[in-house]
Parts: sequence; structure tokens; C-alpha cells
Amino acid sequence: MKDQKKTEIRVGITVLLGVIILLWILGWAKNFSITPTENTVKVQFSNTAGLEIGDAVTVNGVRKGFVEDLAIEGENVVVTLKIDNKVVLKEDAGFAVSMLDLMGGKKVEISPGSSGKLLDYSQVQAGTFYADIPYVMSMVGTFQEDISSTISDLKITLTSLNNYLGDKKLNDDIKSSMSNLSEVTRKLNILIDENRDNLKKLTANTAELTEETKKFINENKESLNTSVKGLQSVLSNTDSLLAKLNIFTDELKNRQNNLGKIIYDEKIYDDLSQSLKQLNELTKIMIEQLKDDGLKVDADIF
Repeated sequence: MKDQKKTEIRVGITVLLGVIILLWILGWAKNFSITPTENTVKVQFSNTAGLEIGDAVTVNGVRKGFVEDLAIEGENVVVTLKIDNKVVLKEDAGFAVSMLDLMGGKKVEISPGSSGKLLDYSQVQAGTFYADIPYVMSMVGTFQEDISSTISDLKITLTSLNNYLGDKKLNDDIKSSMSNLSEVTRKLNILIDENRDNLKKLTANTAELTEETKKFINENKESLNTSVKGLQSVLSNTDSLLAKLNIFTDELKNRQNNLGKIIYDEKIYDDLSQSLKQLNELTKIMIEQLKDDGLKVDADIF
């Protein structure tokens, strides 16, 4: 009887230890802990590209947590992270979904930040999605039709270019143009060689002329300044004269002077026209008399 009880106790202890070990293994696998040793952070991503619950969360490349939950909110995904409470995150901390390895695994990489303020764990943080190889390949697949069309157009262009370059007349024209260009270059070199001394003299004369001009200006600086001042005075007087002429013209148009009154007075104009007309008639009479019997004058002196 006693042996049976001992056996039952041993079996019970063994089962209990097995359950404890199993629970410990499950807790370790699921990152479960009895005491709260993690902080919870919610991060919003535009795309997670295959991130799953339980995937690693690394801080500067060191695993310090795991993905607890994924939830779709509108066009974004809110990821709940569990992070070791020993990790100190600052207000400017960065969160990014990146590739874990070449097999396509995913992780959330955290940059702790360097701000003077601590991260507010109650706020949803903004995360960044880094495109990995599978994502890039899927994007390339969407562009496959465009790439095929572009390659086809490129082939047509190259074919047309080959046909164009293969034209015998075009090749002959290009060869002729290159030959002419070479001949022009050769003649230009000969011309430069033949006139090298003249070019040197021209350059020397130009430098000498520049030096003489500079010397002349320095020696006659005061005279030139006086001439410039005199020219400025003449220009000033000319401006004054033009201003007076403008005033005189305005007065003339507005009949504010005697000449304007005479020119624009219709009565004086009519009288002057009448006088000129009478003078013209008198001149005609005198000319006719001179042509005939001479000038006849009837004068009563007394």
C-alpha cells in the first residue's frame, strides 16, 4: 500500500514537473513572462510585406522584443510590439520593417534615437517600410509589360539607326565632310604657322597700345576730368535751354506771349492775308504797266 502511494506521488511529481517544463518552454517560445518585463509600442506602417506575429524586434541589430499583434486600420497596418523594458527609447526613435535574411523573413528594426525626451508609449508611432528583394521583384513584375514595350521600341530604334548608318551615300558624305574638315584644319595650321610672327607683333602692338593709352590717361587725368566737368556743364546748360524752349513752345501754343497771339489770332491772320493779296494785285498792275508804256503815277503834291 505504501509502495503504491509512493509510486503515485512520484508520478504526480513527474507530471507536475513535466507541465511546468512544458509551460516554461511555451512561455519561452511565445516570449511570455509572468512579471511585466516589456513595454508595449504601437507603430503604424503603410506596408508590412509579410511581417507576422512573433517576428523579431531588434534594437541596433540586437533582438530585444517581438511582434505581438497586427491590425489593419484604413490603408495602414498598426503593429503592436513588445520591447524589453531595459531598452530606453527616445522621442525621435525610428521604426522600420526590414528583411531578416535572404530567405524572406521579416523583422522590425528600431533606432533608439538621441533626443533629450523619452518616447511616449501611449502614442502610435510612425514607421518606415524598407523594400526588400521579394518586394522589389514583385514591383519588377508589374513593370514587365512596360519593360517589354520599351525593349521592343529600342530594337526598332536600333534597327532604324543601323539602316541609316549602313546607307552608302551617307557614309560617303560623312567621309567627304571629315576629309574637308581635316583639310581646313591643315590649312588653318599652315596659316597660323606662316603668320606666327605677325600675330606676335599684333599682340605686342596691342599690349603697347594699351600701355600707352593707360599712360596717356594717367598723365592727362586732370585735363580729362576738367573736360568731363565742362561737358557736364554743357549738357546741363543744354537741358536748361531745352526746358526754356519747351516753356516758350507751350506759351506759344497757349497764346501766352505776343508771338503766340499774332500767330494764333484769326483776325490778324485775315488782315495779313488781305494785305498780302492787295500787295500781290498792286505788284501785278505795276508789272503790266512796266511792260506797256511805263509806270503811270498820278501824284498831287500840293
